Amino acid sequence: MAGLANMNSPSNGNLYKPPQTSRFTLHKSEREKNGFFVKAGASLPPITSRRAALLSFTTLTLSGQLLTAKSQADEGNQLWLPGPFSLPPVSNKIANEETGTRSFLKQGIYMANIGPKGSAYRLGKSAFDLLSMRDLIEQDAWSYVRQFLRLKSTFMYYDFDKVITAAPVDQKEPLTNLANKLFDSVEKLEDAVKSRSLPHAKASFEDSSALLQEVLDRMAI
Repeated sequence: MAGLANMNSPSNGNLYKPPQTSRFTLHKSEREKNGFFVKAGASLPPITSRRAALLSFTTLTLSGQLLTAKSQADEGNQLWLPGPFSLPPVSNKIANEETGTRSFLKQGIYMANIGPKGSAYRLGKSAFDLLSMRDLIEQDAWSYVRQFLRLKSTFMYYDFDKVITAAPVDQKEPLTNLANKLFDSVEKLEDAVKSRSLPHAKASFEDSSALLQEVLDRMAI
């Protein structure tokens, strides 16, 4: 308490007393030397401008939206793929039998739960997007290719699971076989991209592109 009293004492040469209004100026030498500088022990005037109020409101709104999304994810709405420790399980046998997962799966991404029909559409759209990587591979854009490949393949992995689960019994096995062939080829393509081998990457992409086209045909995109 004594320290606080000394700080507020008029005899304290280091005391900075702002004016009573919401705006204040500093001595020119202080502005030039320190940019925006307030001496130790000084108190700042309250910020009451419209810009500050709007910034505070926007921050609170965005924070509320993020907390709502996280709450929905915690309730099992599958809005976010958690990370970095585990990924949600799938209902169908589309993981690599040796590893129990897929090497390309990316964690910590937003993935809206849009139902089986929405997943079928997004599955075809992701296949279409991956088919556009040919030019990127030829330009040796390895880092971008790998990130793009992992992101789109992760979406396809979970969308395939939802589509297979909702499919008629006679279509489940063909869809599962297609998914496994595609994801096996994607893992090989990912290895080629990581090694930065252009011939290997081109060959692997050609194998994957035929399967991606089959996905497009089945999803009628």
